Amino acid sequence: MGSTFYSLHYHIVFSTKERRPYIRAEWRARLHEYLGGTVRGLGGVPETVGGVEDHVHLLVSLKTTDAPANLVRELKKASSVWAAENHEPAFGWQEGYAIFSASWTHCGVLRRYIADQEVHHCKTSFADELKRLLEKNGVQYDPKYLL
Repeated sequence: MGSTFYSLHYHIVFSTKERRPYIRAEWRARLHEYLGGTVRGLGGVPETVGGVEDHVHLLVSLKTTDAPANLVRELKKASSVWAAENHEPAFGWQEGYAIFSASWTHCGVLRRYIADQEVHHCKTSFADELKRLLEKNGVQYDPKYLL
């Protein structure tokens, strides 16, 4: 054990290209497993992965030497190739993403929130969810990027 102590948790959200409902229920769990395995392969800890047909949420822990942008770039690249080769040839992710730092004390709430995505999206659209997350985290945004 060293003398550097950290607790770095990130809530990451990204959607399919043009928010198309590519992620079908029949293979969604395999995609989530693949995303988790990719996070592990990149040196992170996938605390939970979930989502619905047009987007995913991940709660990940990273080391102090990990750059979140690099993780997200590699994660999206690898998973889009995997999804296109195995399930949906037209599959791709939207260019951007949302990432929020999360306190350890809030991780339990986030895990439940991510696990309940199917139920949550019976009542709330992805755009409304993203807008709420951005506002709750104090992120300024241009509404044109929510479309």
